[in-house]
Amino acid sequence: MAEAARRLTALAEQVLGTPLPVRLRAWDHSESGPPGGPVLVVRRRRALRRLLWRPGELGLARAWVAGDVDVDGDLYEALDLVAGTFWELGERSGRRSRPAALAGALRDPGVRAAAIELLRLSGPWTPPSPPPEEARRTGGPLHTLRRDRQAISHHYDVGNAFYERVLGPSMVYSCAYWPDPGATLEEAQQAKLDLVCRKLALRPGQRLLDVGCGWGSMALHAAREYGVVVVGVTLSREQAAYARKRVAEAGLTDRVEIRVQDYREIPDGPFDAISSIGMAEHVGSARYAEYAADLYGLLVPGGRLLNHQISRRPLDDEATYEVDRFIDRYVFPDGELAPLGRTAAQLEEAGFEVRDVEALREHYALTLRRWVANLEAHWDEAVRLTSPGRARVWRLYMAACALSFERNRIGVNQVLAVRTPESGASGLPLRTRAWLADGRTAAKDG
Repeated sequence: MAEAARRLTALAEQVLGTPLPVRLRAWDHSESGPPGGPVLVVRRRRALRRLLWRPGELGLARAWVAGDVDVDGDLYEALDLVAGTFWELGERSGRRSRPAALAGALRDPGVRAAAIELLRLSGPWTPPSPPPEEARRTGGPLHTLRRDRQAISHHYDVGNAFYERVLGPSMVYSCAYWPDPGATLEEAQQAKLDLVCRKLALRPGQRLLDVGCGWGSMALHAAREYGVVVVGVTLSREQAAYARKRVAEAGLTDRVEIRVQDYREIPDGPFDAISSIGMAEHVGSARYAEYAADLYGLLVPGGRLLNHQISRRPLDDEATYEVDRFIDRYVFPDGELAPLGRTAAQLEEAGFEVRDVEALREHYALTLRRWVANLEAHWDEAVRLTSPGRARVWRLYMAACALSFERNRIGVNQVLAVRTPESGASGLPLRTRAWLADGRTAAKDG
């Protein structure tokens, strides 16, 4: 008699100490749990072995990427229900880390008995190999030049054609700026690029450094619309090749140079302005002071930096911060998030004057939902261009991140900072947000 789902539900509820928030369907086609909502599908018993060998988030991530676990129904609803349950579990454990909370649970005799029962259900007691999409890092200590190149390559060198399907024609891989929720993704991304240019008060003939230039969209927009000379740097060779082709097709090779180069290797400053859009998350806490100091040194006195960066909520004890294991192994290896306050403080410690902070949290949720819709609309093609596991990684991480932005678990902010000269003249208008009005007046006001 098929009953794996009932046994799994009972075990999960014993471990969690709360009812399972979603319905569960097992490999033997049995089902258990609340009806009427999304269904968590355990396709293979191998998923249980993954959880037993790597309890918690990493085991679940491997099961998802390998296709051992899936969701039938609304993915957002399923993720929201499951994330809420684990959030409550963390609260009950005194906001301890997830491994610490799990270790505490396993001291309970009933939970240990449940783990033994899970062993019986899981099949042959051998550790499954991680999916091939999992990052393998061999570059030595965190955030050396070599290791950072490996991390960037893992994320970005998966095929430009794949990213075209996900990002759409704009080829911008950062939070859009939505004039209204009904705008197209391309309109919102162009609005973001223009907002950055206006905040930097770009003028014809100035030099702009675009750190982490991606596929060249910011460099192209700034050169074409504001007449600046742009140096864009990226560690991704595939991005650089794509961006150079776009620059050539736009006839802007005299004004835009794309380099495969680290921000720590730029020899030809100073620049009048610097944009860093969605790159600083890769820097890491150990290197952030160096990053801020390097950008400060690359600016002329009076030059502006626009730092567009994802943030996390501050913790009571920052020493307990843990990188999200799924994101670290499958999406952004070695990436780290910091609270907004710490980012602003480190920029000022490097010498910058922080002049404006704009939170775009809801904008990123809208952006991510559009990216997920693009991926789902081109699913078969995305799988062909990469792999089934890679497509599953991107679908899960973008959907989960959309919910995290909506629930205020993470945020994203544009920080405008100035290398204010000794005279104290910042060069900004008295009404700092004049750039919100429009178009080409901000440069005159600045």
